[in-house]
Amino acid sequence: QVQLVESGGGLVQAGGSLRLSCAASGRTFAPYVMGWFRQAPGEEREFVAVVSFSGLRTYYSDSVKGRFTISRDNAKNTSDLQMDSLKPEDTAVYYCAADRSYSDHWQPAFWGQGTQVTVSS
Repeated sequence: QVQLVESGGGLVQAGGSLRLSCAASGRTFAPYVMGWFRQAPGEEREFVAVVSFSGLRTYYSDSVKGRFTISRDNAKNTSDLQMDSLKPEDTAVYYCAADRSYSDHWQPAFWGQGTQVTVSS
């Protein structure tokens, strides 16, 4: 089992930045892929970004590519999501996720509880 806890959400004006963090505990010795999803009110949960265990490979949704940066620190068992040039449409609950591997239509096995990000216009 892996436990994930997000932090860093909040309210920011359009054009601003926020940095989300995800702390992992439990079987963190395993080579888990870590990622972020988000869910806006009335919408389905959508993929945002994922980073490989080595940190060398990253993938982003088209909607955040060029504005968001995912990273990880395996020594601290954390993954961060740096969000720049935020837009009102980025408003959502953001979830950290982890699993042993990544694939298209990724459905991770482990999830955090979510952190609210609100971008005002």
